[in-house]
Amino acid sequence: TLPFFGIEPVILDEKGNELEGPTQGFLAIKQAWPSLMRTVYGDHERFVQTYFARFPGYYFTGDGARRDEDGYYWITGRVDDVLNVSGHRIGTAEVEGAIGQASGVAEAAVVGFPHEIKGEAIYAYVTLMTGVEPSAEVEKAIVQSVRKIIGPHAAPDKIQFTPALPKTRSGKIMRRILRKIAEGDLANVGDTSTLADPSVVENLMQGRK
Repeated sequence: TLPFFGIEPVILDEKGNELEGPTQGFLAIKQAWPSLMRTVYGDHERFVQTYFARFPGYYFTGDGARRDEDGYYWITGRVDDVLNVSGHRIGTAEVEGAIGQASGVAEAAVVGFPHEIKGEAIYAYVTLMTGVEPSAEVEKAIVQSVRKIIGPHAAPDKIQFTPALPKTRSGKIMRRILRKIAEGDLANVGDTSTLADPSVVENLMQGRK
């Protein structure tokens, strides 16, 4: 969607830097607007910590988002979706944002799957820009981007390239389905009738790493 009049959204990286052009990261609002809430009754400090502490100077929505080449914003999910990889707490939105910084990447969705040693490992579904083909070079660039921006502990264990992600008609990514596929629990992906294109799920199953 495009922002409503008076709303100035920005996409930030994990350090609070504004990202330009088509990108993916943390959704925040740059300027105050008339309907902005002012506090939480009886607990103003909680209000400040929830919405302003993470990125000072911005109103942080708590959502991850993607901005396409036409300036449209797509909500990718809540950033409080956290993975526990070898004792490291890693937000899926952080990893998705780092993947989105790699050349040729249009969109990414990250989920966890069980790992004998790490406890949880990272499975990344990646959609590439038009004209960019999946390759070992692109995969390497994705891993390097995550290592550089977050650290080696956040590098995806598996990367699956896909033409599209399973989304509802409103554009929300169905992470439940992605988790089941990553776990190999293909018989329990659940109802797909609400998806804009249910055939995406079959393609993901066939391309599972």
